[in-house]
Amino acid sequence: MSQWNRNSRIGWLKKTLAERVVLLDGGMGTMIQQAGLSESDYRGTEFADWSSDLKGNNDLLTLTQPPLIAQIHRQYLAAGSDIVETNTFNTNAPSMGDYGMTDLVALINEEAAQLARAVCDEMETADTPKLVAGVLGPTNRTASISPKVEDPSFRNITFDELVDTYSTATRALIGGGADLILVETIFDTLNAKAALYAIDVVSEELGEPIEIMISGTITDASGRTLSGQTTESFWYSVRHANPLSIGLNCALGPAELRPFLRELADVADTYVSAHPNAGLPNQFGEYDLTATEMADIVAEYSEAKLVNIVGGCCGTTPDHIAEIAARVKGHQPKPLSVRHRVMRLSGLEPFVADEAKGFINIGERTNVTGSARFKKLILDDDLETALEVARQQVENGAQIIDINMDEGLLDSERAMVRYLNLLASEPDISRVPVMIDSSKWDVLKAGMKCVQGKGVVNSISLKEGEASFLEQAREIRRFGFAVVVMAFDETGQADTRDRKVEICKRSYDLLTREVGFPPEDIIFDPNIFAVATGIEEHNNYAKDFIEACGKIREVCPHSMTSGGLSNVSFSFRGNNPVREAMHSVFLYHAIQNGLNMAIVNAGQLAIYADIDPELRELVEDVVLNRRSDGTDRLVDRAPAFANSGEAVVETAAEWRSKPVNERLEYALVNGIDLYAVEDTEEARLKSARPLDVIEGPLMDGMNTVGDLFGAGKMFLPQVVKSARVMKKAVAHLVPFIEADKAKSGESSEQGTIIMATVKGDVHDIGKNIVGVVLQCNNYKVIDLGVMVPTQVILAAAREHNADIIGLSGLITPSLDEMVIVASEMERQGFDIPLMIGGATTSPAHTSLKIEPRYSGDTVYVKDASRAVGVAAKLLGDQKDVFSEALKRDHEAKRASYSQKKAAPMLSFEEAVARRDKLEFTPQVIHKPAQLGVHVLDDYPLTALLDTVDWMPFFNAWEFSGRFPDILNDPIKGVEAKKLFADAQAMLEKIIDEKWLKARAVYGLFPAFSRDNQIVILDPETYRPLDTTHWLRQQKPMPDGKPQLCLADFIAPESEGVRDYIGAFAVTTGHGIETHVNRFEEAHDDYSAIMLKALADRLAESFAEHLHRRVRTEFWGYAADEALDNDQLIKEQYRGIRPAPGYPACPDHREKETLFRLLDVEKNTGIALTESMAMTPTAAVSGFYFGHPDARYFNLGKISNDQLAAYSEVRGESLEETQRWLSPVLVE
Repeated sequence: MSQWNRNSRIGWLKKTLAERVVLLDGGMGTMIQQAGLSESDYRGTEFADWSSDLKGNNDLLTLTQPPLIAQIHRQYLAAGSDIVETNTFNTNAPSMGDYGMTDLVALINEEAAQLARAVCDEMETADTPKLVAGVLGPTNRTASISPKVEDPSFRNITFDELVDTYSTATRALIGGGADLILVETIFDTLNAKAALYAIDVVSEELGEPIEIMISGTITDASGRTLSGQTTESFWYSVRHANPLSIGLNCALGPAELRPFLRELADVADTYVSAHPNAGLPNQFGEYDLTATEMADIVAEYSEAKLVNIVGGCCGTTPDHIAEIAARVKGHQPKPLSVRHRVMRLSGLEPFVADEAKGFINIGERTNVTGSARFKKLILDDDLETALEVARQQVENGAQIIDINMDEGLLDSERAMVRYLNLLASEPDISRVPVMIDSSKWDVLKAGMKCVQGKGVVNSISLKEGEASFLEQAREIRRFGFAVVVMAFDETGQADTRDRKVEICKRSYDLLTREVGFPPEDIIFDPNIFAVATGIEEHNNYAKDFIEACGKIREVCPHSMTSGGLSNVSFSFRGNNPVREAMHSVFLYHAIQNGLNMAIVNAGQLAIYADIDPELRELVEDVVLNRRSDGTDRLVDRAPAFANSGEAVVETAAEWRSKPVNERLEYALVNGIDLYAVEDTEEARLKSARPLDVIEGPLMDGMNTVGDLFGAGKMFLPQVVKSARVMKKAVAHLVPFIEADKAKSGESSEQGTIIMATVKGDVHDIGKNIVGVVLQCNNYKVIDLGVMVPTQVILAAAREHNADIIGLSGLITPSLDEMVIVASEMERQGFDIPLMIGGATTSPAHTSLKIEPRYSGDTVYVKDASRAVGVAAKLLGDQKDVFSEALKRDHEAKRASYSQKKAAPMLSFEEAVARRDKLEFTPQVIHKPAQLGVHVLDDYPLTALLDTVDWMPFFNAWEFSGRFPDILNDPIKGVEAKKLFADAQAMLEKIIDEKWLKARAVYGLFPAFSRDNQIVILDPETYRPLDTTHWLRQQKPMPDGKPQLCLADFIAPESEGVRDYIGAFAVTTGHGIETHVNRFEEAHDDYSAIMLKALADRLAESFAEHLHRRVRTEFWGYAADEALDNDQLIKEQYRGIRPAPGYPACPDHREKETLFRLLDVEKNTGIALTESMAMTPTAAVSGFYFGHPDARYFNLGKISNDQLAAYSEVRGESLEETQRWLSPVLVE
């Protein structure tokens, strides 16, 4: 009798998963196939007379050949497996039904578990148990896919039927001795969700938890399951089950599986497993990877810390498992990661509702109660057109689709099921999550049974009391959906702010405490009611909703708010311009106050800044209830806006009289895009083929541009304007060129270059400029954007047969990401050149850290002007010569670096002893006039104009010099003036048309220092709020100068005096994406880059402006300061504002402290990426120090003794600290 039981085994497994890689078994079918069994072997004596053939029913062998199955388990355990799987992959009603053996499902599952358990019992020891995983296979049917091509809504199995058979199997497996349940080889996530639902039901019946392993199947190199989900979406769809592990198995070999395993490991906040096939099947359906070959690849999984559990699937044997066990021994497993609490939904693709997503549009037109057209289509059974309505919503920007079938003439439940089934067959629609919307619980439940992704249920409420509310919430949680909760209780709908908040808080407490509902999956709808109805009691409805949103998010942490937008304008049905204006104004104010999402018509939403000023004021009077006569005034003027519109007038220039080819060249060289399409079409009609226009006048013009730029006679702003003309012309020609491809596959392009800002980094101005310059020189540039994962970059390179990959990054963590990309390029066998660029990159880092990881050419590119020359050398006739020169240069840099004498370093203890000992007298310490956190919302941009530092703006466009001297430079001055004039013109538009919104938060707090830390106190209670951690210079300072640390500038705890510190975060980036996208869609890179550069300057100016106000007003220690902008730029003031990630404080993670302290996301909408980059990118944050002797300094390198002390005081692993501080560590 074993000393172990289920609970102790699971306890051992959880402990071991954190310590080493755990071994699963290998292929059961492979081993059975090797046994060479006959039909009679399968039948045994019990089924000798069975009416159908039984050969191939491997699960039946548990009953007819138990010694064989037991021996297979025994072989895997002897090979090193910690967990064996029951022989029950097909023991479910649909699969066993093929043999007429449905009635045997329970028996086979139980016997299989007992058999595996008996073998495990005989082989486990007092120190090491052996576990049985009861297997639930996918069945031979799919709940998400129709087997009938002619009827995509048809299903040959229902969710309930799956739940029924999975419940039977789970009961039997647990009853037979399985320690946990493994839901594996998931090709349809809806089938898996039925299995998870069933397990939860059985767990509740038994009154004990059941641990679950989940393993999906990526069917091919597309990275999707058979039912179309990406790896990340799959995880979000099943994450509600809180599985012990999530993994991938089958279909692919270990090499092919690796990128998708990486993707899963990056997003999973549980243990990760992998049991791939022994390669891809050959032409005979056999698997060719030997045990050694497979172990080579799987061992790399664990070396890279991607996995906690490994094993094998098809084609693997005990030899494979033994070899893998030997190779992963001693490897550290993947550490558990903690994810931020944000709502994670999924359709076919993932949707993470973090701050970077901003406001979320929920498409409203697939709603029979809100759209007369959609209602008619559904009633007329015109489902094809009804699907088009959903498609248009997605195309117009809806991120979630709301579907409602509550109509008296409809069988709502049937209509919902049919429409959702049809949606599942349309990948361009079902890529987004769905919101199942109904007032009928049966309809909501039926809808949840049709959706493989993680959607949203809209809605439940306390209307019928707590018992019903909790029952429905538990069921929604079991299905794995998020939920909309209406502000509605037993006494009715909430119509005032306080009632809305009260009901939502009560609902929140019930959901989180009684049901265990994740707070981030709760969306409150505080009820949007119509205003301007003529009824006085309704006048404050909109204002009450707006004010309630912020309060609800405050008292219900991590929750979200939503509403049905069209309700607010119901009084103005028939007057769309007024309704759209009301929607835009309402959203503008509600979003600022915490509204996360709303059900809107994504294709019909006016831009707030574009609304007629008179109409906007009238609407705001109503929405914000600013005037008692607001309704009457809007009603009186509404008819005047019913058909508003405007005309555009164009003029011609003298050069328009020239021949078309000359006009095109003139337009390119001068950056005039007004007639680009018109002239291109004229040239096309005169040419034998459309490609001739590109190879002729367009390339002639761009060659001139390239020559002038290369000769220094043309400057970057002009080149970007030229590119705008070229892009518009080429965009017009592309359809004609595509049509001609069958005849001519020629291309004059010099090469294809993939460009990306690496994962975690959101900065792209420099990358975009380099891309434009390369395009101007006839390179095809595929720009993947920002925050691009490694595998996406490499997949794009393969897809486009790229000649070069270019990586960009601005923050220091991006340097590590570039190393990862280089390592993966080497691992995956790439040989194309890798270009490195960005503000934090350098020749030294490229040579020392990146180039050694990749055997292909790796080259650092300083700026756009050098990019073309480098690309030409990498791809030209002399590329081998250039390659050899590159490698010699890298070797020389490494040799030079290795020969450098190590700079003398003080011990950390000695550095601390040499700290700066400042005075903290009453004359030095000044109590702030405004303690606490303060928000500056919608700050006037005009106030920021006098503190703009313009030189970095010109640097971004690769002009060097000093401002304003550069405007009069004899060579650059003319173009610099033009650029400055364009900037001023755009700046005027930005301000007048409110393109950008400035938001800020600052805080001033009591504080004291303790060693290298600063403890920040609550201004009211003086209790610790948070602690910041800083680093100290260890390179000896000359002439006995102190070894500085920012903590030196705050009074030490030991002095017993009360000192102060400040913090801030500012942004001028809200609203930028709309206009950048508009410019990019118009192929206007010049304006897009200009806007980003100006937003960046305004953000820096806002930081400078706010610091001045803090010094002179809010803190007030320099009330008499009177400095001009030049003096501000030269920092001739008292105090400093160091930012995490910069020389004095290189650890970017202090941004997290700052964000907590000021609640930055809530107060400004600025969010942090996982690499601590801020979004929007036009953002600045930092700390305020007011001591007269506080000064900026460069930390320099630090030694291992300070690294260890820093790691200890932060309470984290040394490895984690090294990762973040690698740029400042002594080599």
